[in-house]
Amino acid sequence: MTDMDAGPPQAVEAASPALEEPAATTASQELRLMSALVVLLGLGLFFALPFVLSIGSVVFLPLVSAIVLTIILSPLADRLAEFGVPNVFASLFALLAFFAILILALTLILQPAIALVERLPALIDTVSLRFYELREQFFWIAQLNEKLGEVMGTTSEGVVVEGPTLLEELAFATPSVLIETLLAFLMTFFMIEARTRLRQRLLFDRSSLGSSVKAARVMREVQDRVAAYIFTVTCINAGVGVVVTLGAWLLGVDAPIMWGGLAMLLNFLPYIGPLAMVLILSFFGIGTSETILLGLLPAAAYLGLHTIEANVVTPSILGARFTMSPVMILIALSYFSWIWGFVGALLSVPILLTLTAFFDHVGRPNLIGFVFGESLFPATARAMQIEAEQTTGQAA
Repeated sequence: MTDMDAGPPQAVEAASPALEEPAATTASQELRLMSALVVLLGLGLFFALPFVLSIGSVVFLPLVSAIVLTIILSPLADRLAEFGVPNVFASLFALLAFFAILILALTLILQPAIALVERLPALIDTVSLRFYELREQFFWIAQLNEKLGEVMGTTSEGVVVEGPTLLEELAFATPSVLIETLLAFLMTFFMIEARTRLRQRLLFDRSSLGSSVKAARVMREVQDRVAAYIFTVTCINAGVGVVVTLGAWLLGVDAPIMWGGLAMLLNFLPYIGPLAMVLILSFFGIGTSETILLGLLPAAAYLGLHTIEANVVTPSILGARFTMSPVMILIALSYFSWIWGFVGALLSVPILLTLTAFFDHVGRPNLIGFVFGESLFPATARAMQIEAEQTTGQAA
């Protein structure tokens, strides 16, 4: 009688894992299906977003610029508020300080650049003459090209369509640029002024204490990381500008302050900015020197300086905390410059750094592992598995 009573419970215990296994498989399949939908929606958003942001650039570009500026300038406003400055005046002073630095930098760069533009036709003629002399030394290449053209029977006929002049393009673009700049600064001021209320709303309007703590950590990490990165990179680029100014002065290059300011500004664009600086220095050097080799000397000196700065100085100062994949930086540069041009290229790295800091707390999607059958968010899947095991254990 005792053995008969013990049989059914053992049968139930043996059957329970078999019942739990299909349920776990179904939950895993549902989670993977939802993850696949999230990936498809994310890819669709990634490819559709540029067209929306480009068409609505009058609205979205000032908004994104204001968000980035708010993240950068909020620490300065907080520091002023700690000294007893009212919030409105602290926000206004932080914005005016940035505006003053921007105007000073543009004045140092643009004022000598205007005089340089007047010499542009003569520089073009000199550069053409230098390359004509170089081509004469390798005339056999041109002859070989002509012979190949005769053999292949190719002709170089084309139609030249006259486009708008530079002044016409500037005349059409100036009102839009002024409106977007004014909107960006107004949004920045109101966002900085409302930063305290926004923090309180994000912290205290959450449904649980854990969500409030996570929101506080995300806000602090994003603001600290982006602001520290911008401040550190600005100091490094300012040092590059000072060295370029001294080097241009020693080499006898006209307007050395302009070249230093231009090197500082372009150094904010990883890879593309220094390359553009090398090309500009090469063009100006060849146009003002007697030989091509002497003309390439300023560009070579800058290239050596940039090599030391990019491979020794910047990594040692920034450290691993701000290290980002060069592939991701180039993708962000091409993505946002495609949408918003030069301004988008300047905003690309701060936007990438903001997203990186955000995903470090929320969780990065495991896209490559997801293709091979892994979870899209391993940490979330593990947490759900632990919670399911605890629930099953309590039920047992």
